[in-house]
Amino acid sequence: MKKSNSIFTLQFWLLCLSSFLFFSSFNMLIPELPDYLTSLGGAEYKGLIISLFTLTAGLSRPFSGKLTDRIGRVPVMAFGSLVCFVCGFLYPLVTTVLPFLLLRFVHGFSTGFKPTGTAAYIADIVPVTRRGESMGIHGLIGSLGMAFGPAIGSWIALEFSMNVLFYCSSAFSLLSILILVNMKETLPKEHKEKFTLSSIKIGRHDIFDWAVFPVVIVVFFTSFTFGTVATLTPDLSKSIGLENKGFFFLIYTLASLLIRFVAGKWSDQNGRVPVLIIGCIFLVIAMIFTAYSTNVFIFTCAAALYGISMGIISPITQAWTVDLCEDANRGRAIATMYIALEAGIGIGAFFPTLIYHNELKNLPNAILVSVIFALVALVYLLFYRRKEALKVGV
Repeated sequence: MKKSNSIFTLQFWLLCLSSFLFFSSFNMLIPELPDYLTSLGGAEYKGLIISLFTLTAGLSRPFSGKLTDRIGRVPVMAFGSLVCFVCGFLYPLVTTVLPFLLLRFVHGFSTGFKPTGTAAYIADIVPVTRRGESMGIHGLIGSLGMAFGPAIGSWIALEFSMNVLFYCSSAFSLLSILILVNMKETLPKEHKEKFTLSSIKIGRHDIFDWAVFPVVIVVFFTSFTFGTVATLTPDLSKSIGLENKGFFFLIYTLASLLIRFVAGKWSDQNGRVPVLIIGCIFLVIAMIFTAYSTNVFIFTCAAALYGISMGIISPITQAWTVDLCEDANRGRAIATMYIALEAGIGIGAFFPTLIYHNELKNLPNAILVSVIFALVALVYLLFYRRKEALKVGV
């Protein structure tokens, strides 16, 4: 498909709207699921709420990457939204811990597919020179969904019930699918294949794209912090007197809105790595603030700083992934980046809960672990920039 010189096309905005609804769909559940699992008798398994979800997402990435490059971007996106739609209707039917955890495992297929196809689709339709900017704008819309979802999700649960919340999540997913129905496929016809059982057969070359290894390092260590935030901030919110457990998500997303657009455009002009270094500096500071949040003011500052950091890191790592890969392997490269993302989130959600152990006094130390991971990403980027500078010098 021929690319327009503008990124502001109907296809682009439809894709953004679909992503908004998709991210709202599963994120509206996150703040309420820890208490819901506790009500089922599974308080000690809170860390698995995010970990199981991201485990499946990570395991499904090689499949979604291959299918994106073989059968098309649109079918892969539609399948991801379809999983969310089905799971929303199944949650009210599970009343014990094990079925709930199994459903979380299945639900993870949604993010294993939808974002992979979406990122490839965007790369297909926007000019190379505006790749960072377009990823930033799309990320901004997706972040609105990530902010809107938890905030409205907590409100729905408080005013109505958890079952109503689950059905609303399913409805948002359905709308996301309907938007995709008439979207034009962007995978070139010469690369497109019909779906067969062999389409989901994965070889070792389909799992990992080594061309994007630098992105993998940065994404893994920075996304560890999101797993920690998603799992522990609901309890941290309650400890400082905030009833709406989606407050942190709302503030961090609002803070990321403008910076996503600016950072993406800046990285198009000045390079990905220098801007990512700034993002990692903000991330380290944000996690320190989060660990020592003892009142609403500090907590709000921590959320805002976290939003700035993620608003920089998220769109630029996506653009950097597409920069480093070959066009024919775009789906595989994006899937590789998302494998690192899901692995980081999953481990970041699980490991700190072992330190936390449902004791509020342990929260600061549990959150401070993520500071170490953010520092590793920062140090790696500094060495990478130095290495690239030496190459240019030679």
